[in-house]
Amino acid sequence: MKKAVVLLSGGMDSATVLAMALEQGYECYALSFRYGQRHTAELQAAIEQANVQGAIRHEIIDLDLSRFGGSALTDKNIDVPTSPTLGIPVTYVPARNTVFLSIALGWAEVLGAQAIFIGVNAVDYSGYPDCRPEFIAAFQAMANLATKMGVEGALITLHTPLIDLTKADIIREGVRLGVDYARTVTCYAADSEGQACGECDACRLRRKGFEDAGIADNTRYSAARISP
Repeated sequence: MKKAVVLLSGGMDSATVLAMALEQGYECYALSFRYGQRHTAELQAAIEQANVQGAIRHEIIDLDLSRFGGSALTDKNIDVPTSPTLGIPVTYVPARNTVFLSIALGWAEVLGAQAIFIGVNAVDYSGYPDCRPEFIAAFQAMANLATKMGVEGALITLHTPLIDLTKADIIREGVRLGVDYARTVTCYAADSEGQACGECDACRLRRKGFEDAGIADNTRYSAARISP
């Protein structure tokens, strides 16, 4: 049975990637992080998605990036923006995907897994530098050099099945695969029950994706959500 480590945040993209990896016949090992983010509702969603979709194992790693701060997601002194901003937004967490993929790479090698799946997207995304194809290619080259498996020719391949898809395409694919998006949390400022604010960049991209896909938005919004 071929194995894969799947980075699972609890958001709609990572839930879709898990479903795609399973459809491709991988035995999936889900990996999430408690990294000092503003809320842990997404981790509860990750636990649920891993269970419902049938991951073989789900690990949650404690890694407190709030000790460094530098992002609206890890520093409560920095407000989550509620309107579009120019350049790389303050919700970017410095080096987050580099760190997460490095840990995923270590686990994949221990498992003898042939693949790592991550839900980065370079089309409808927030402008994060570690979501670009150039970053993935660079990390793949590093992974080939940095692991015993890579040196011995048993490469661990990074899979980014969403990288060229629009948010609408992602939603259509997830619906086809039976992903329950109501049980995912994408919002940067979700409440303790996982209800979305409807105002942050993540919420705007998610809502537009449902609109463009022509699919009803079943996201659980808080009572204070803004109108579309």
